Amino acid sequence: MKYRKRIEAAVMTAVLTVSCIFPSYGTKTDVDAARESKSNLENEKKEIEKTIEKLEVLKSDTASYVNQLDAELNSLNKQVTALNSRVAAKEAEIEEAEAELAASKEDERRQYESMKLRIQYMYEKGETSYLDLLFKSADLTQLFNRAEYISQIAAYDRKMLDQYEAASEEVAAREADLKAEHEELVALKTNTEEKQKDAERLMNEKTAELKSYNSKIAASEGSLSDLEKDIAAQEDKIKAIEAELKRKEEEAKKAALEAGKKYNTVSIGNINFIWPCPASSRITSSFGDRESPTEGASSSHQGIDIGASTGSSILAAASGTVTISTYSYSAGNYIMINHGGGVSTVYMHCSELLVSAGQEVTQGQVIAKVGSTGYSTGPHLHFGIRVNGSYVNPINYVSP
Repeated sequence: MKYRKRIEAAVMTAVLTVSCIFPSYGTKTDVDAARESKSNLENEKKEIEKTIEKLEVLKSDTASYVNQLDAELNSLNKQVTALNSRVAAKEAEIEEAEAELAASKEDERRQYESMKLRIQYMYEKGETSYLDLLFKSADLTQLFNRAEYISQIAAYDRKMLDQYEAASEEVAAREADLKAEHEELVALKTNTEEKQKDAERLMNEKTAELKSYNSKIAASEGSLSDLEKDIAAQEDKIKAIEAELKRKEEEAKKAALEAGKKYNTVSIGNINFIWPCPASSRITSSFGDRESPTEGASSSHQGIDIGASTGSSILAAASGTVTISTYSYSAGNYIMINHGGGVSTVYMHCSELLVSAGQEVTQGQVIAKVGSTGYSTGPHLHFGIRVNGSYVNPINYVSP
């Protein structure tokens, strides 16, 4: 008994010494917090990557539309230039037709004035002068010639007047056609210029959108770069904390072993066990019959409960193969290790499992963390030993 008390004192001293050497930084909570932070950053990174992907699609669509508008605008510019040339040519034709019409009207006026003078002369002289002209003819031939001449003059006047009138009408009709064509060209030009303005407006809008997308993509890529740096920093932090945890566990294991935590009270074949919870030697519930501590818990206790703080390391009591690493509603997170020869150990109510089924473990390896999962009244390790399928009292094989 005195020896056991000295061992307990040595263990407590070792644990306290390790606690002083390693500060609270580097706990499981720190790792979880760092991993959660990293996970949040990675989720944020994914969202930004999705945003960039959407922006790139919008940018590509807008760039294609801008190229289409540019081609359309070039075509409209060429159409406007061509229409300007056609309008100018049509206006020149109209000016030419107007000059031709003015000349034709002048010819018509002159012919009309000539006819007026002859008609006036005939009116003023009366028909007698014409009769005198005819009767004063030397012979019949001269008479007929003079009569024919007078008739030809009248016919000529009428013919020339008709020709000038017809020419004027033709030129006027051509001028009207030219003006109508001019109006159509001007209307077409106006319509094309409106399309040109619309295309320019759309071009300006889409160019501004393209610029905005480029700015947003650049900003998102900047945020992405910052997040990648933050994620890398979190990874470094996690590695540092895990390294610190590993150092603390190694120190705790070393201190426990140095304090006499390793016991070989009784051997099972060639299997020797070590105490599975270096952080505590306090047995809160022994093996065998007991009063059920909580609803659902067994009154026939198939192991021992070692009270310890949440997150304390749980060591493999001996080397072997992990056969179970899972969750049970009663045992919580638990592990079973097969040590061969029909011997296995059980570790229940863990807060975290660090090994998987099928994995080989060595004696003293940290396999889990103390917790209070399943049917439990507080953080502790339920440690059990099975021999050929039946539970035996662990204290017979290892004790604090």
